[in-house]
Amino acid sequence: MFTGLIEETGRVANLILRGPTARLSIAADRVLEGTRIGDSIAINGCCLTVVSRSGDELEFDVGSETLGRTSLGTLQVGSRVNLERALRVGDRLGGHYVTGHVDGLGEVISIREEGDWRHVQFSAPPNLLRQMAPKGSIAVDGVSLTLVEANDRLFSVMLVPHTLAATTLVEFHVGRLVNLETDVLAKYVQRQLAGYQDEMG
Repeated sequence: MFTGLIEETGRVANLILRGPTARLSIAADRVLEGTRIGDSIAINGCCLTVVSRSGDELEFDVGSETLGRTSLGTLQVGSRVNLERALRVGDRLGGHYVTGHVDGLGEVISIREEGDWRHVQFSAPPNLLRQMAPKGSIAVDGVSLTLVEANDRLFSVMLVPHTLAATTLVEFHVGRLVNLETDVLAKYVQRQLAGYQDEMG
């Protein structure tokens, strides 16, 4: 479990494709503290397990489903990524509950500068848009954000100066694909409502 509050941005040191899977190496700093083999790290919102550690690099195995459902397969050596260690019992929860299981991909469709802030609109699959509501929460590339608008065509967020300075979201451009995870509470509500509607016929 994660919070969507990014601890630091790391860089891709290596990405080796091995048939349908890959080995991903990330150069980091802060998230190295106390991290051991077997620990979970969210990389651009994708929960991956540390399989090796050497110097300032952590290595992860990336499965075919993850490569197919997320943007990790588009990373290149030198790409910056958002990093967050798993939430520990007793930690403060400043964002929202994020599982690290990406639901699908979205695409940046517009960016509007508003002083030091940025208003960004995204397209997303219809099934994910149905799980969004204005003032609700969304994780975009692992970053916990508040939804400004959400309808059956798109959703939008406002990026504050701190988010732009502390994450890779400052690099967004029209056409960029992003990892999306909707609020886990919205998923349960939708499932319960679907079951109720089925019972009612």
